Amino acid sequence: MADTKAQLIRQAARPLSPHLQVYRWTWTMAMSIAHRVTGCALYAGTVLLAVWLLALASGPEAYGRVAWFFGSPIGYLVLFGYTWILMHHMLGGVRHLTWDTGVGFEPGTRIAMARLTAILSPILTVLIWVVAFVMR
Repeated sequence: MADTKAQLIRQAARPLSPHLQVYRWTWTMAMSIAHRVTGCALYAGTVLLAVWLLALASGPEAYGRVAWFFGSPIGYLVLFGYTWILMHHMLGGVRHLTWDTGVGFEPGTRIAMARLTAILSPILTVLIWVVAFVMR
């Protein structure tokens, strides 16, 4: 009986799962967290889209106010950030879709795909904005 009690005390002292400080940060871990954060942030962007559509449907005065905001420096910054969030989340989704096919699980490939997500998302964002200003 005493032996069983000692075993229970030893088992209770052990952590049930590793703490975050045990893990070493990796590219795939960081991109996984970023993918989740950008997914949540897309909800805010959807609200912005809904506000724009409601203003468009409400008439010229309401649309003028919303267009003024989105045309201001702060509005451009918000839209630029939303574009980056959208591109980052899309590339993370492509990475996950690739994994769903069973491809890309090798350590070097996983890290390369995660780095490409971090590198390509700002490049695509800038390209989209350059094309938008050129077409304007």
